[in-house]
Amino acid sequence: MLLAKVIGNLWATKKQSSLQGLRFLIVQPINRHFNSTSDLIVAADPIGAGVGEYVIVAFGRAARTTIGRGHEIAYQTAIVGIVDKFTIEDKEYALD
Repeated sequence: MLLAKVIGNLWATKKQSSLQGLRFLIVQPINRHFNSTSDLIVAADPIGAGVGEYVIVAFGRAARTTIGRGHEIAYQTAIVGIVDKFTIEDKEYALD
């Protein structure tokens, strides 16, 4: 899993049939200093995150389980949580 910021939405009118009905967001992975750490990721969003929110992104089986379609889905990246705050070395980061 990784921490990321939602930076946009993605629409695809034509897609593999197991992806029908899923909402997709574009997320930017970040590090503890809120700096970008890699290329953008497209993640399925079954929980209703919004642009500007910080989220937890899961991959593989954890993502498919969150999406709710087990092994029947052709996708392996999903938002599994919206982050309110976190602490590192006793420093708290509020993400309001």
